Amino acid sequence: MTRTTAFAICLGGLLFMNCNPENPEPQDLSEDKLKALIADMTIEEKVGQMTQLNLDVISVGEVYNLKEPHELDMEKLRHALVDKHTGSILNVGGHAYSLEHWQEIITEIQKVATTKTRQRIPIIYGIDAIHGANYIMEGTLFPQPLAQAATWNPQQVKRCAEITAYETRASGVPWNFSPVLDLGRQPLWSRMFETYGEDVTLAKAMGNACIEGYQGEDASDPERVSACMKHFLGYSWSFSGKDRTPVYMHERQLRQYFLPTFEAAIDQGALSVMINSGELNGIPVHADYDILTKLLREELGYDGVAVTDWEDIMKLRDNHKVAATLKEAVKMAVMAGIDMSMTPNDYSFTDLLIELVKEGEVPESRLDESVYRILLMKQRLGLFEDPYYFDTHDYSLVGSKAHDDVNYATACQAITLLKNENNTLPLRTDMPEKILVTGPGANSLSLLNGAWSRTWQGTETKYDDESKYTVVEAMQDRLLDKVVHIESCSLDVLDEEGLESIKSRASEFTQIVVCLGELPATEIPGNIDDLTLEMAQLEMVKELSTLNLPMTAVLLFNRPRIISSIEPMLDAIVMAYNPGDEGGLAIADVLTGKVNPSGRLPITYPRHVNDLITYDHKYTEQFDNDFSKNAYDPQYPFGHGLSYSTVSYSGLKLSTDTLEIGQDLTVTISVKNESKTYDHDEVIMLFVNDRVASITPSVRKLRAFDRVSIPKGAAKEVSLTISSDDLKFVGQDLTWIAEEGWFEVEVGGMKTELYLKND
Repeated sequence: MTRTTAFAICLGGLLFMNCNPENPEPQDLSEDKLKALIADMTIEEKVGQMTQLNLDVISVGEVYNLKEPHELDMEKLRHALVDKHTGSILNVGGHAYSLEHWQEIITEIQKVATTKTRQRIPIIYGIDAIHGANYIMEGTLFPQPLAQAATWNPQQVKRCAEITAYETRASGVPWNFSPVLDLGRQPLWSRMFETYGEDVTLAKAMGNACIEGYQGEDASDPERVSACMKHFLGYSWSFSGKDRTPVYMHERQLRQYFLPTFEAAIDQGALSVMINSGELNGIPVHADYDILTKLLREELGYDGVAVTDWEDIMKLRDNHKVAATLKEAVKMAVMAGIDMSMTPNDYSFTDLLIELVKEGEVPESRLDESVYRILLMKQRLGLFEDPYYFDTHDYSLVGSKAHDDVNYATACQAITLLKNENNTLPLRTDMPEKILVTGPGANSLSLLNGAWSRTWQGTETKYDDESKYTVVEAMQDRLLDKVVHIESCSLDVLDEEGLESIKSRASEFTQIVVCLGELPATEIPGNIDDLTLEMAQLEMVKELSTLNLPMTAVLLFNRPRIISSIEPMLDAIVMAYNPGDEGGLAIADVLTGKVNPSGRLPITYPRHVNDLITYDHKYTEQFDNDFSKNAYDPQYPFGHGLSYSTVSYSGLKLSTDTLEIGQDLTVTISVKNESKTYDHDEVIMLFVNDRVASITPSVRKLRAFDRVSIPKGAAKEVSLTISSDDLKFVGQDLTWIAEEGWFEVEVGGMKTELYLKND
């Protein structure tokens, strides 16, 4: 039924334009007005709000083949918003745009949405700002999330998120598809670098800090964006390690490990959630009513928007084979609990859902639920009140030195010193000879930044910010002519000529820094078959080791790559992850001793390809020379990290040795920086293990942590507090329980016992 009465037009005006599109008077909407608006909407308008289109669809050119320079096609835009009532746009046309161009795009889109459509509902635009405003040319590219987790500093993660929100919102985009809350417990997975590591406690703290930074106390603030929890649920633990492949796990594992980060984010107020593209125990999550409605909505009480990932409703038919037709797939997904479809390249979802509603296959009341959530998010972001906030708000700090300084500090805190034999680091710079810097990561900004860096895969160097330093450029800046750069290997091809040049000049060098790397990639393009580092790079290190010079390896990896065959040849190893645009300077300053390294591994670094056991393993997975030789024996354990200073722990004390349900436990310990040269940042980790439990306990579990700055020669008393809830686990009935008995508390290698009393 077409509704063109004056009442309907004025009701649309109440939404945004006060009945006069030429003279807008912005207004907020109460819950009653939102519901009244929905009651006035046609089926077509409701379905349009549930549709999210790729920017390519409304741009000049074809999908994936846009005209350059990019511009909107106004006829296509009008068709999308006026005829099809589309409620959301996403993505970027292949590569990052300038801030000015982004604002032009958003202005044109919002102008049509708020003056040409009947309901005057603003568009909500979404983007993947994974490690900073990575699709804005001027944007700050921070360390990737795994590197941020290596800081063990939630406040630093929050500050990075605040800057990301500021710069993203400056472009006119208020919705960020971040953070990834999937646990990184499968090292082969191509998106490991997007996670906050393998541990629940660490990932919860970092995820909540990120969401707080994105949304603040009021997401309508023109310097905030909506967060989007990714990817609900179980996405990261694929059996094969390949992206978007099946996950099999018991519900106890799901609730113990993979659900808590999302529960915490919901409590934090995350405004949206993106759904797992894969299948969980044989059911595609996009079609799983138990996950999307019973768990997410009814059990967890979540009221935010659930958006699909890219083409995932189509994949119910094309990949998962649970729907014979796309129409059947649309019905499955909507009835399971999807609110918005990232369609994204046509109107098939829109047209088929309209048909389903008119045929009685999907009740209109089901649309009302989703549309309410979508409009509520737009309201929470202040879009009804002012979709053009960037016209008047000051965004002069985008890409500023102030933001670069935070970026640099984050990279410095993240860099993790894994090995340092014979005090190889910091590099000696008082010798007359030179330092050789080589390897595929030595002169590459792409390897510093990784994927989601101005392009999806992050490999197109023409979009690099040439004002930033690569590792070798930063070292040359710090050490001038003491640094010699000679290429010896690409990512996968040995450079025989370069190696011969190095060997012929070996007498010039006192030390070698070899920068190993991995091609930036994410999602399916990032799938690999073997965690072992490429043979060419391994051979390069073996050849360089024949020079008998102290050799340091800098690892620029998306995930832990196996280096056990060359580890004995390396005197020092620095895990740099993907440290971002300021990573070159941060690495140089760590190598030369200007910065005392303080990062700690947020993952277990495996020694062997098939030995992928996390730190919180079971007692049956302990290393045993007689019976369990393939059990837990990592190259470097979770939480590992060295520094240029020595720290000692003493005086471990508990506030009580008998804890009752509902009580808190305070653990106190003294930490001393023994160094006379370096101030030190120490990450204090509190682990607990359950002596005996009805479900086999882990050897230990992280339950609290803190990062503390300690001046040289000084000591600090540090207190960490946990509650009796931190001693709970998911029992046989799939609920969290606390069982009476003895626990071991461990901090800094010191241990003591605690009894939990459960009357």
